[in-house]
Amino acid sequence: MIGLGLMGSGIAELIARSGRRVAAIEINQDYLDQGMTRLRGSLDKAVSRGKLSEADRTDILDRIRPTTDIAAGAAEADLVVEAIPERMELKRALFEQLDAACRPDAILATNTSSLSITEIAGGTRYPERVAGLHFFNPAPVMKLVEVISTVLTSPEVAQTLALLARDLRKTPVKVDDRAGFVVNALLVPYLNHAIRLLETAQATREDIDKAMTVGLGLPMGPLTLLDLIGLDTDLAVLETLQDAFGGTRYRPAPLLRKLNDARLFGRKTGRGFYDYQRQSVPADGDQAPVPAEVAVIPDPEGRMDELVSQITAAGISVVWQPSDQTGLVIVAADPKHRVLDAALAAGHPADVVGIAFVAAGNGKPGLAEIVLPDVTAADTAAKAAALAARIGLNAIICRDRPGFITEALAYVQFNDAVRMVQDGYASAADIDTAMMLGCGYPRGPLEMLDEAGAANVASVLEAMHAATGDPAFTPVPMLAEYATAGSKFRG
Repeated sequence: MIGLGLMGSGIAELIARSGRRVAAIEINQDYLDQGMTRLRGSLDKAVSRGKLSEADRTDILDRIRPTTDIAAGAAEADLVVEAIPERMELKRALFEQLDAACRPDAILATNTSSLSITEIAGGTRYPERVAGLHFFNPAPVMKLVEVISTVLTSPEVAQTLALLARDLRKTPVKVDDRAGFVVNALLVPYLNHAIRLLETAQATREDIDKAMTVGLGLPMGPLTLLDLIGLDTDLAVLETLQDAFGGTRYRPAPLLRKLNDARLFGRKTGRGFYDYQRQSVPADGDQAPVPAEVAVIPDPEGRMDELVSQITAAGISVVWQPSDQTGLVIVAADPKHRVLDAALAAGHPADVVGIAFVAAGNGKPGLAEIVLPDVTAADTAAKAAALAARIGLNAIICRDRPGFITEALAYVQFNDAVRMVQDGYASAADIDTAMMLGCGYPRGPLEMLDEAGAANVASVLEAMHAATGDPAFTPVPMLAEYATAGSKFRG
């Protein structure tokens, strides 16, 4: 195991726990001491929690041989895994060194999260033995391992690494060597899209995060997750994807670059999209009064029936035709169409808000997206928020743009996942497995796409493309075909 940082020390611990002997290698004694201290601390914590006996801890440490001598440490290894910094020149130099130090039949694996493994392998004498073995942090806990093959990797090497992953009680997902592999290739552009929604004032940071945790059931909102990952790390991966694929989907959002320029990297610097040095206190401001009367425009599909029941149960009068005295008019919002059109039809555009309901699909109450056309009056928006609070809606507020927030973020990622399947990059099952185990998704993106319906997803994407002209929102051919045929990706 070469490199005993956060990832490397975790991988070394994991493999030693499995009963295998590990040469733990670092570039100098200081880094070696730090890495072994981190590894011992992890084992000590397991002992204190009753998950590991003192005897087992001793046995694990006895199987780990720390050294700063790469040649000696790697000479007899069956497998070498590197987890050094994500710089191509460093990795190329290391693999050239390993070429000379290791047995010809030893497997050389890199834990890179985004760099080209083909480029790393191309500088070695035996490129067929080089592959990617991408663990997720923390390695002893996270269940996913991406096993990445280049065009040169021997099938036997990939199979051996997949078997090793299973023996380590991990779930391997086999993918080809393309930038970002599965998880980062889907996660990072989605995070970038969330930043774009924030910087163009589509919603607040809190509501963007809430849309994805409540509306989609994800364990963490995108902006909170970015702060946890590190904005510098995210930018580096995004630039790798941009170099590989081009296009608007991977072009770093200007706000991301600005925060990086300001050295605001997230939790590790105390501030990113959120400020972790000071606890934010909600502004006291005067809350708008809850309107005594609300106009609800009838919806042929009955999407507003439950809302009307909640409003009347709260003692608020509901009328079906707005008048000049009605201060709040509610219409059913459809992410494929502008609320503005319904607002104009109602004849009171400044008083109109749309409400779209998003089913969480995880046994929890769903989300209400309160959608504001740009012509909506500020006091109308405030009344809508006050009404939502009164009747207990789990609500966010967003601007009137196709897809709103939840569908805008989710459906474009679903489109990216379909492109992977279409291009033979990975199977639908492996993509879903990777996102569930690697990112904590409650269901994989293709399973969620099936729940939403391919035709519906394609229609929302078409509306987003028509409104923005951004080619990244165009449904990929396979999605369009499944939409026409009414087929499912996981059915």
